[in-house]
Amino acid sequence: MTTPLIIGLSVVIVAADGDTPCVLVTRRDGGLAALPFGTFDPARHRTFELALRGWVREQTGFELGYVEQLYTFGDRDRETPEATLADTPANARVVSVGYLGLTPDQTRPPEQLEAKWRGWYGHFPWEDHRRGRPAIIEREIAPRLKTWAAGNDVRQSRVSLAFGLDGQDWIDDRVLERYELLYEAGLVTECARDAGLPLPDVKLGEPMSSDHRRILATAMGRLRGKIRYRPVVFELMPDRFTLSALQSTCEGILGLTLHKQNFRRALDRAGLVEGTGEMMAGTGGRPAELFRFCREKFRRSAAFGIATPAIRREA
Repeated sequence: MTTPLIIGLSVVIVAADGDTPCVLVTRRDGGLAALPFGTFDPARHRTFELALRGWVREQTGFELGYVEQLYTFGDRDRETPEATLADTPANARVVSVGYLGLTPDQTRPPEQLEAKWRGWYGHFPWEDHRRGRPAIIEREIAPRLKTWAAGNDVRQSRVSLAFGLDGQDWIDDRVLERYELLYEAGLVTECARDAGLPLPDVKLGEPMSSDHRRILATAMGRLRGKIRYRPVVFELMPDRFTLSALQSTCEGILGLTLHKQNFRRALDRAGLVEGTGEMMAGTGGRPAELFRFCREKFRRSAAFGIATPAIRREA
């Protein structure tokens, strides 16, 4: 019997609420957060992106702006999101094409739609190092992963490299690698749910519908890496912003605290922003100058990203 192939489209829409990176989620599967998701109908949709924009508008009331293709998730053993696609045949193979969308506009979705903005660190509490190494790593994650990896050199090496253990540095864009290790070790809710096993005794971050937390991890890693070589962070900023707000947005995405003087020197060298001469009052101190992204300059040439000189902390 032929296995039906369903092409799904999902998107991680990111906005910055001050220093908090947020994603737009809907509610499915008994209240679990889910990314906007729908099917591609080749008879009705001319392109994947047009279909995606239509699904997002229908499910959230949000109009997508900047969007790029993220990854295609098609592993045979990934959970089929039947609860998301009510008309999916029982034996269907679902291939999901993931997208990343960025917006400076955190518009509140219409009341009748079960969509809302949610901080992404609620799903990945071990990824936010702005106030130092999260206690959950040493208290919950490291002991369990070391038990899982005991006697297996390859596993032990993967755990140390991914989570910055045993003298290894923390590498911020390895978000997916860390989540997949936790899934493989049976330490996240999604693994137990997919395998029909009892839930873990400790909940490591808020679970999501289907494999949407994996897709979100992929988007986080992509964005963390990309802001260093393309000026995509400005897609999250309003037309006028202070340098402090820009730094806070970068820190929120990376989950790291940046060195203020080095950050601003790097901005000057790159020529990414220019002062407008306008001042923002009410900042609690001296009025701060408003800046703008030199967008027209970089439309005509290869644009570099933002240097992210982090403050070094002892583990």
